[in-house]
Amino acid sequence: MSRQLTRSMVVVLALSLSPAWARTPVTDDPLTVAESSAIPMAGMDHKPVSDAGMNMDDKQGMTMDMSDAMDEYDMSGMDSVSMQGGAAPADARDPHAYSDGYDFGPISRPRFADEYSFGSLLIDNLETVRSDNNDAAAYDVQAWYGRDYDRAVFKAEGDIDGGELEDARTELLWGHAVSTFWDTQLGVRIDSGVAPDRGWLAFGIQGLAPYWFGIDVTAYVGDKGRSALRLDSEYELLITQMLILQPRLEADFYGKRDAGRALGAGLSDLSAGIRLRYEIRREFAPYIGIEWAGQYGGTADYARAANLDTKETRAVAGVRVWF
Repeated sequence: MSRQLTRSMVVVLALSLSPAWARTPVTDDPLTVAESSAIPMAGMDHKPVSDAGMNMDDKQGMTMDMSDAMDEYDMSGMDSVSMQGGAAPADARDPHAYSDGYDFGPISRPRFADEYSFGSLLIDNLETVRSDNNDAAAYDVQAWYGRDYDRAVFKAEGDIDGGELEDARTELLWGHAVSTFWDTQLGVRIDSGVAPDRGWLAFGIQGLAPYWFGIDVTAYVGDKGRSALRLDSEYELLITQMLILQPRLEADFYGKRDAGRALGAGLSDLSAGIRLRYEIRREFAPYIGIEWAGQYGGTADYARAANLDTKETRAVAGVRVWF
């Protein structure tokens, strides 16, 4: 009894684990399954069956019925119907409305990232500048506060020589995103320092060009017909994840001579530098570098009249910090 029970359990387990096509019923009938399927059943007309298991006459009739149905269905308008896009119908539901009048009740509505205001402060350069004849300090700061599409932008750049602010440029702008990587900026600029102050209306564009070049181009209009153009471009080359080489180019152009600030018309000054920084943290990175600076045109004439060098090579060392 125990042996028969064991054999029965083995058979049941084997059948349950085998695929459906392998679970063929066992019979003592000498006819095979294929032969038995060919025997017509009593009381039924036998007709040849296709490989799909359908009576050939029925298949032909179904084909004719489908053809008639396709003729009756008007397909002329299908080419003009687009699967996506196009204007929504007049009775379309507002995709931003709550479903069937339901709201969040006592729970406040979820807010997406572009509905929040964020801020950032970048001290791009805070450095000591050493040349053949002079030691000075320089800073370059940029901050913004706002949302993804609109934000307030603050820019400040200047030189400190002998403990005195020699030359400074301060801008307060309103930035608006016009594409994924580009912002337009509109605002004001104030030039200050030892020379007379100047005020400008500023309009520019700032963003990331193809191949990851940072571009900042701004045009300025001042009083008495003054105009200016400033170009600032930089690139970051990752030697390692923490060691970064940063080339940078700056140029200033003026539309007319300004004797009060010793500026000539056309290309006024151009500087090109390269800085190597080590990011101890992403937010904190000391650096060293070298910079070549030159004055041109009427600005160079003013410099020579004051017994100043029009071209010089500078060694820089400083720190880059952002919050």
